[in-house]
Amino acid sequence: MRQGTVLETAKATIQSEIDALENLLQSIDENFEKAVDLIRCTPGRVVVVITGVGKSGHIGKKIAATLASLGTPASFVHATEGVHGDLGMITPEDIVIAISNSGTTRETLDLIVPIRQIGAKLVALTSRSDSELARQADLVLNIGVLTEADPLGLAPTNSTTATLALGDALAITLSVNKKFTREDFGKFHPGGSLGEKLQEEQK
Repeated sequence: MRQGTVLETAKATIQSEIDALENLLQSIDENFEKAVDLIRCTPGRVVVVITGVGKSGHIGKKIAATLASLGTPASFVHATEGVHGDLGMITPEDIVIAISNSGTTRETLDLIVPIRQIGAKLVALTSRSDSELARQADLVLNIGVLTEADPLGLAPTNSTTATLALGDALAITLSVNKKFTREDFGKFHPGGSLGEKLQEEQK
């Protein structure tokens, strides 16, 4: 492959993901505000439980980690493991965010009935508001991405970028709402260069 073609492909990929984020920026709506209020206003010690499989699962793990590090209790339950006992990690007070770009991922859909039986709220994070997952959810966060960045249009790329960005936006909005401070961040992140920097600041 020619060097020019290599750079052209790289730039086209990045531009495609930028376009996906621009689309998300324009399409984000009041359901995002409702999701923030749902997490913020539900009484008790609410844990945001993220679930998904495949690339959605990988992105879900990162979203859960970011929520937790910014002061919103969160965990990740792999959808496949959920129906093999890990649903026990979910309580009636929790809010489950199920990630599926298509909204038709069977492993994720299999969790809906048990989640309802537990009594937890269900938020769908998907690109298809008409999907089964969206129809069964209490609230839908739509990333609005219908095509991917790769030439085949198959590899999760634009969809995962938009999903991660929306997860970051949720975590940061919740942290701002609760007036999360650098000192708070330091309590949850004492390790690494970030932790060392914050500890130096507090001396």
